[in-house]
Amino acid sequence: MKPRSYGPFKFVPINRRPKLVWPGGARVALWIVPNIEVFHLDNIMPGDENQRPGSRGGGTPMVREWAQRDYGNRVGVYRVMEVLEKYGIKGTVALNTDICHVCPEIIEDTVALGWEFMGHGKTNTHRQTEIPPEAERQHIFDIFDTIEKATGKRPRGWLGPGLQETWNTLDHLIEAGADYIADWVNDEQPYEMDVEGKKITSIPYSYEVNDSAVIVRQKHTAPEFERIMKEQFDVMYRDGAKTGRVLGICLHPFVIGQPHRIGALDRALEYICSHDGVWKATGSEIIDYYSEHCEKI
Repeated sequence: MKPRSYGPFKFVPINRRPKLVWPGGARVALWIVPNIEVFHLDNIMPGDENQRPGSRGGGTPMVREWAQRDYGNRVGVYRVMEVLEKYGIKGTVALNTDICHVCPEIIEDTVALGWEFMGHGKTNTHRQTEIPPEAERQHIFDIFDTIEKATGKRPRGWLGPGLQETWNTLDHLIEAGADYIADWVNDEQPYEMDVEGKKITSIPYSYEVNDSAVIVRQKHTAPEFERIMKEQFDVMYRDGAKTGRVLGICLHPFVIGQPHRIGALDRALEYICSHDGVWKATGSEIIDYYSEHCEKI
């Protein structure tokens, strides 16, 4: 898309939209997004602002930081699988495609559970904004092709590493076959984007109900994250009586998959799923229903 001061979509406040009704009259679409990521030991890992530590001159491995994250793939993700399966929830994986090569067993196990996959870069060591402009299109196509080959289905969604995009990312994603994008954390309902006449739908991911943001960056405890998940649901459930909402819960196995934290996820999902009017959905299910049955804003 061309550079602009506002996104490629209309500003329509939520009190001036058609009523959104989910299947069966559900108030809330519950969307669980496990981020299954891989980092390269031989490259310095970026921080939130894409900064990189400057004291590692010779490429000394960041062993502690790397190993913390590798724990999520070796152990933590299997606790997340068990909890989601307990409540009949299929995750929508934000997938670094290097997982397909480094940890293929995770792909086998999540496919067996019927989880969905959306593109999330090749590795979280590199941000989308670090890909050379002339290489970005092929980079995205390689990711979509790799997921299709590894899982048997071409991905329909995308979450950028660090939620970052270039001015060309949406164009390349649409060309690669993406139907939805999760980077734009500015709403509680899906909405259509118009990218120079081409369409893609934004789905409500969350930087607020996100274990990495809450626990790692903001230094809250697991019980506080449990409270956040429940209170986010309570308000959305109340407001969903007027017009439907999407409750995105965003997870990182190296964080929530720790033994002392997994109970917070279990208790929060038990609470949420005890309510009527909660639709447990994947990204594609949400987008398909919105596209086929809901009046667009």
